[in-house]
Amino acid sequence: MSKESDFQAIEVEPSPTQRHGYNGSHKGSAQHVEHHKSMSDTVSGSTVDDDELLLHYTRYPNRWSKIREVLREPMAEFFGVMILVIFGAGVDCQVTLSGNTDVASSQKGSYLSISFGWAVGTALGVWFSGGVSGGHINPAVTLAMATFRDFPWRKVPGYIFAQVMGGVCGGGIVYANYFHAIDIFEGGRGIRTVPGTAGLFSTYALDYMTSVSCFFDEIVGTAVLLLVVCAFTDNNNGPPPPGLVPLALFITILGIGAALGMQTGYAINPARDLGPRLFTAMAGYGKEVFTYRNQYWLWCPVIAPILGALIGTFLYDAFIFKGAESILNKPNATARAHHERARNSERQKPIAGAGPDMC
Repeated sequence: MSKESDFQAIEVEPSPTQRHGYNGSHKGSAQHVEHHKSMSDTVSGSTVDDDELLLHYTRYPNRWSKIREVLREPMAEFFGVMILVIFGAGVDCQVTLSGNTDVASSQKGSYLSISFGWAVGTALGVWFSGGVSGGHINPAVTLAMATFRDFPWRKVPGYIFAQVMGGVCGGGIVYANYFHAIDIFEGGRGIRTVPGTAGLFSTYALDYMTSVSCFFDEIVGTAVLLLVVCAFTDNNNGPPPPGLVPLALFITILGIGAALGMQTGYAINPARDLGPRLFTAMAGYGKEVFTYRNQYWLWCPVIAPILGALIGTFLYDAFIFKGAESILNKPNATARAHHERARNSERQKPIAGAGPDMC
């Protein structure tokens, strides 16, 4: 392939919002073209190097930019989950480990601090990734959007893999930061136990909870999350400005943690639990992180949030959402036939002022 193929000029088409700015006329577009022509004439007469001008008006100025285009969305999800886990698992470690007097003279925080930490992590993770990948940072959200909305299924595997790996990386960063405090808390260097500190990174239900209760708890929490997320992104339901959606999510996660978080640790996100759990298995906690309570890791913090997300999205789309992108709002055969008849009748109408004698 020649080098010229990597440096094709891009014809930029105005976005829908820009088209509204033009008020439907072509006058603005003509002025825009003339403006760029004058700019080009000015630049061509200046000392700006031709290569610099070419780079400015190309989509892929170098090979890395083409690679980045492929990785951009999954990496946004990766870093979004990593940020979420750094703040969430980090506050878990700080509050719990500081309760040991050998680690700190007084406890640094409370359960409310934990709720705030996870809420901050969610908000910042979505702020980081929202403009690039949509800010899912949650496999349950990704699967719900692919099932009920028009999110492409071909992107789902890459998103979920990136989200889980972001959880692994975030858990590893927090573990490295609190490594010595964990040694002290566990009672010796290299001692790692599931009852001791594994719960700082992943969720483990309280002893009195039955399997059914754990499953139900996670379904409810995730369904509530998706109901609210769908409302935030519904243009017909008074949504917040796009830049304030993370703040609204902060309030949501804070509320879920304060109201529904005690019994199971409110995973409500398979990547936030599975990623750090994979890391703890590699860091010395062993296979017990997976065998705990008959594979609790699979059916409670993974399957239950996915099911809850599907339920929450279905309920919102069934009773509130009117957007065409929902699978529940796709036109049926009768509506499609009516639409086709209307289109055909419009085509058969004579053009105003165009009589048979005109030629």
